[in-house]
Amino acid sequence: MNKVILMGRLTRDPEIRYSQGANQTAIGRFSIAVDRRFKRDGEPDADFFNCTCFGKQAEFIEKYLRKGTKVVLSGRLQNDNYTNKDGQMVYSVRVMVDEVEFAESKNASAGNDGGYSNAGFNGGFGGSSAPASDAGDGFMNLPDGIEEDLPFI
Repeated sequence: MNKVILMGRLTRDPEIRYSQGANQTAIGRFSIAVDRRFKRDGEPDADFFNCTCFGKQAEFIEKYLRKGTKVVLSGRLQNDNYTNKDGQMVYSVRVMVDEVEFAESKNASAGNDGGYSNAGFNGGFGGSSAPASDAGDGFMNLPDGIEEDLPFI
């Protein structure tokens, strides 16, 4: 089985090209930096992976992803080995991306705290008109007394 799942940030804006011929296909190339869970002195803090995607995925990254965007992707590893002009074998690996998704909200990627806006919330459930406050962790605090009106609590 050849499957990889990575979460990291784009190190540069994606490069998009289109194949030649009757059925032009978008080809997207980008790289991501994945933080290492455990960091040792003198070692890098992140690993860098070159990624390639095709078709709708490539069009998606062209439209929505930029340098610094945090993404989760899944795909497979492929050897990208070649012999350079000096006759030496160069070994590398490329991630062939099957799926890519945002790993954080647009607000969080813009430097905000990642919370959700509560504009327009009027209580709704218990008749309370006090807006719910943001807990700062991406979840919304519910107003007091609302539990009795919610069927799933």
